[in-house]
Amino acid sequence: MDIGIGGKSPFTCETMHNPGFMIRRLHQIYVALFADETMGLEITPVQLSVLRAISKQAGRDQSAIAEEIGVDRATLASVAARLESGGLIRRAISRRDQRQKLLHLTAKGKAALTRMQAPMARANERILAPLDEAEQELFLSLLANLVDGGNEHARAKLKLQFGRDLSSGPS
Repeated sequence: MDIGIGGKSPFTCETMHNPGFMIRRLHQIYVALFADETMGLEITPVQLSVLRAISKQAGRDQSAIAEEIGVDRATLASVAARLESGGLIRRAISRRDQRQKLLHLTAKGKAALTRMQAPMARANERILAPLDEAEQELFLSLLANLVDGGNEHARAKLKLQFGRDLSSGPS
């Protein structure tokens, strides 16, 4: 049985009622759109999230940024090392706590972040394009509810420090 959405969807009733499948598939689509829009810029969505988090407040430690974007500390350390080797960020040891690494954008990182704004916006627009404006707002609100409600089950908890604003892209 094909329940479709307004006759547009080839998904079967069983597939449509499997949120894990649909979320994974939507993530695959978003990653493809992001790659298409950012072709040649050599930055992944997670790397962009790190750059954006650092830009909000320079000198924050890696753990705080990991919590803000919802990745584990080991992943964040690996991403930060790649960004540092690419000259996009600088890591410094905290004077207060030698175990902490503080992250700062370099001039090259600031320029990359600026270059990424339009492609990221286009990827976000393209993923939402099948929905009208009201549906987009509802969809983002429902996604926020699911993320908030399921956060306790995640391996890496998400701790939003700047309020719930999911409209500005990946974070």
